[in-house]
Amino acid sequence: MSARLLRGILLIIALVAVTLPAFYCNNPQQNTIASEGSPWKNVYDTNAHYVGMEKCRTCHETVYQTFIQTGMGQSFDHATRQKSAADFSPAHALVYDKDLDYYYKPYWNNDTLYVMEFRVEGKDTVHKRIQRIDYIVGSGQHTNSHMYNINGYFYQVPVTFYTQKRKWDMAPGFENGASTRFGRMIQIECMSCHNGYPEFVNNSENKYLSVKTGIDCERCHGPGSLHVQAKTSGVIVDTSKGPDYTIVNPRRLPVELQNNVCQRCHLQGIAVLNDGKTFFDFHPGMKLSEVMNVFMPEYEGARDKMIMASHVERMKKSRCYVESQKMSCITCHNPHVSVKFTPRMQYINACQSCHNNAGQQQCTEKPEVRALKNNDCVTCHMPHNGSIDIPHVAVTDHFIRKRPLADTEQKKISAFLGLQCFNNDKVDAITMARGYMEFYERYAPSKPLLDSALLYLGKQSKEEADQKQNRDYIRAYYLLKDYAHVIQYATRLKPADINDAWTAYRIGEAYFDRQQAEQALPWYKRATEIWQYALDFQNKYGTCLLALGNTAEAQKVFTFIVTENPDYTSANTNLGFLYMQQGNSTMAYSYLLHAYELDPDHEQNLINLAVWFHNAHQLGTAKKYLEHLLKKHPDNTKAKAMLADLNNSL
Repeated sequence: MSARLLRGILLIIALVAVTLPAFYCNNPQQNTIASEGSPWKNVYDTNAHYVGMEKCRTCHETVYQTFIQTGMGQSFDHATRQKSAADFSPAHALVYDKDLDYYYKPYWNNDTLYVMEFRVEGKDTVHKRIQRIDYIVGSGQHTNSHMYNINGYFYQVPVTFYTQKRKWDMAPGFENGASTRFGRMIQIECMSCHNGYPEFVNNSENKYLSVKTGIDCERCHGPGSLHVQAKTSGVIVDTSKGPDYTIVNPRRLPVELQNNVCQRCHLQGIAVLNDGKTFFDFHPGMKLSEVMNVFMPEYEGARDKMIMASHVERMKKSRCYVESQKMSCITCHNPHVSVKFTPRMQYINACQSCHNNAGQQQCTEKPEVRALKNNDCVTCHMPHNGSIDIPHVAVTDHFIRKRPLADTEQKKISAFLGLQCFNNDKVDAITMARGYMEFYERYAPSKPLLDSALLYLGKQSKEEADQKQNRDYIRAYYLLKDYAHVIQYATRLKPADINDAWTAYRIGEAYFDRQQAEQALPWYKRATEIWQYALDFQNKYGTCLLALGNTAEAQKVFTFIVTENPDYTSANTNLGFLYMQQGNSTMAYSYLLHAYELDPDHEQNLINLAVWFHNAHQLGTAKKYLEHLLKKHPDNTKAKAMLADLNNSL
């Protein structure tokens, strides 16, 4: 399996996200109520709302104090010395991206954390960008990753500290030339698993009004307002005699619904939302499939290959899970207590609760070998395993087996077998198609995946196709770069009838690629109407306006972008170009220089700078920018022609 598989997603720390103390396989108190018509009042009641962990704390102080020490409680916080687990000594705090030729140095200035990106030629520093870090992601048990916030827009920085190896290195998914430097957006899918639910700007991709600091109680218990209302009204339930249905108690859910609580974040794969659903819509007590379906790629020879947050997927492969039909995450884990403070015997007792019973197979290992392992079942049957998506990290493999394969026994990946949904056995064809497209788009751009998507789309009736599938066919053909087919579907539609921003954007892209900017414009505009704060869509809309000669409107769009995010590189270079066109040399240079400081290898900005210096009769400097451009982008024909003209002039 490619080491790039499932990278790009910030992964939550390796704990199981559940809520009440462990119970064992033979627990007699399981409740078998189905999620439909749930008796838990806060599952489907639209008046139920979140109250925040501090409100829970007023009655549950003891649980609060242990929970905030767990990986979930420590999952996300402000960048402080106390939060950071990293080593900032000179011997450790330097990372080199050999593919893009940047160095990264994390450091503290007083109590503020920064990452400096720089490039060296000879003995000279020819580029330096300093970025303040606002948040640290991860409990420190495996990693600390780093985010910055600019006017509510959240982005990841390119370096991560790997605590097990005590090593700084490129962040997952930024290796081997794939680095987006400071441009990886932290979208709601990532934020909603790594943290408590934020206040998200819905018509954006990565803008937040506020964020929590850590996963909180209500992620596993559901909205707490009905529970708080009942308690403050004096309605007290003796839970030793029966459930308090004002708030979900996962221990009392059926096993699969217990696991669905955990699967929301610990089944890390390709999540496909159901129509009309968002990443906020799952409540504990629901089936996860009511909101989304989560797919994992299956490979021949991948038995011992795992991703970091694949705990539920691995557990569901286990014979213990398949045969017991009553094994859940809280069979072993107490989510209110950190794994660092959980007695080892808690896990061993969980195994023995089944395997000490009559009729259950007992350990067949030699007594002397067992003694060397302190009779620790987990050490042998759930060993630590390296993850394929996060470097320098080893986590407990939740695929429980009699004898996991040794490194020398593991087979190489030989074939892709398809996608498997691990939270729904009856996935419809459209959702399967979307799973294949999502896998293609985010992780593995291989054409057979799109062939599979089109195959599944073709299994629907004509009525379903007409009602639901225009956007799916548009997506598939867009990914295939078959823009003629995209336009064929677009001719049946009107921009005002489209409510999906991505569909409108893809149609705009298809027209623009075929040099039909006039036809592209209303589709780009529609995308920005749906998602006003999706700055990439705004930038394409402005670029289309520019191509049509509507410079006044284009300037308004690019100005909006840099007002929202002053460090948006393309909008800065486009504004620089516009001010050059207007003869405002000072403003032009200000924007072009800022774009260059943000990204010294940006092709269009290097062209614009060369033009600016040519106009300023500084031909040697113009030549320098063109030579640098061709060093980084040797196939740029426009730069070659400009350099040839310059050389003739010198």
